[in-house]
Amino acid sequence: MREATVGIVKPKRFTFASPSEPFALESGQKLGPITQQYETYGELNDERSNAILVFHALSGDSHAAGYHREGDEKPGWWDNAIGPGKTFDTDRYFVICSNVIGGCKGSTGPSSVNPKTRKPFGLQFPMTTVKDMVTAQAALLDHLEVSQLLAAVGGSMGGFQALQFAVSYPNRCKLVLPIATAGRQSAQNIAFNEIGRQAIMADPRWNRGDYYDGDAPVDGLSIARMVGHVTYLSDETLMKKFGRRAKNGTCTNGSLSLQPYFEVESYLRHKGNAFTRRFDANSYLYITRAIDLFDLAPGCESLSSAFRDCRSRFLVLSFSSDWLYPPYQSQELVEGIQQSGLAVEYHRIESSYGHDAFLLEADKMEEIISRFLLFEGRKKYFEVDQGYPIS
Repeated sequence: MREATVGIVKPKRFTFASPSEPFALESGQKLGPITQQYETYGELNDERSNAILVFHALSGDSHAAGYHREGDEKPGWWDNAIGPGKTFDTDRYFVICSNVIGGCKGSTGPSSVNPKTRKPFGLQFPMTTVKDMVTAQAALLDHLEVSQLLAAVGGSMGGFQALQFAVSYPNRCKLVLPIATAGRQSAQNIAFNEIGRQAIMADPRWNRGDYYDGDAPVDGLSIARMVGHVTYLSDETLMKKFGRRAKNGTCTNGSLSLQPYFEVESYLRHKGNAFTRRFDANSYLYITRAIDLFDLAPGCESLSSAFRDCRSRFLVLSFSSDWLYPPYQSQELVEGIQQSGLAVEYHRIESSYGHDAFLLEADKMEEIISRFLLFEGRKKYFEVDQGYPIS
């Protein structure tokens, strides 16, 4: 029997902007019409004050909880945190999750039909940023008649969006929960994303993004996913799960074998191949570029200037073994928020799961997040073991 779940969920779509009244992107380019696919869980209360907007990470989508049909083996990507009695309790809150623009899961992106050519956009799709993603989701909130969120929450790239929402709409969000994230993209992470992009573009089937009438560049996309997936894990996780174990029936016979010899090799190939069945290569290029461009306070050493007009209260969570967005980057974020005079609570959670901990450690986050959501009126306090005083 399945544990408590939101059950069967039907994706919804919202279309806004038009060729005559297009959406203005941060780059200055225009786009319209724009469709966003989204899902909601729970009920909006009469005061319309219990809405929580969940932002997804790079490879995520709007399907955050529940199942699309009976018999589905896997629920939404954050089902362990969203549902009746869970961290984001759908008996109490109205939870919204939208696929970002530039994506490939129902929202307008490079694989969508360009109304001018009646063919997929490909590289004719305009450049989009995290700010554009958030602005589009604000339009969705207008459509849902949600003028102010109780909370904006997200991990990884989702944390970028939660932070950007708080900065772009300072009076529209009471609470902000950036998890396993940072105030700007690091050089190391830009480097890893560039390797992934180069792998895609080196695939001859990429054809400069014009591959929708033929074979997709699955080899390049698979490699990009393999590289990315390694950064989501930790050395401890890989050693516990695989160590140096060889696959059964494999051996060396004096010739170079190009087939997986170690179990971890086979695992990565499986992850890469599976990803190509659910994601678009061009969307990977666009979204990783948007991630790399993210910087709440460009040109400033401190992040504090970004929060000058912000009115939200913050809960920042990091994980001890996360080397993609390590705890020191969360601490820099906390310091910037603190310098702005805003209320902020910070927890570094012990975990061996690496960056993926924000998806897997729901039990460790539940008490912290639930208390923060319920106790929205308290004054700021900080975690003792990180040197921040409790008041």
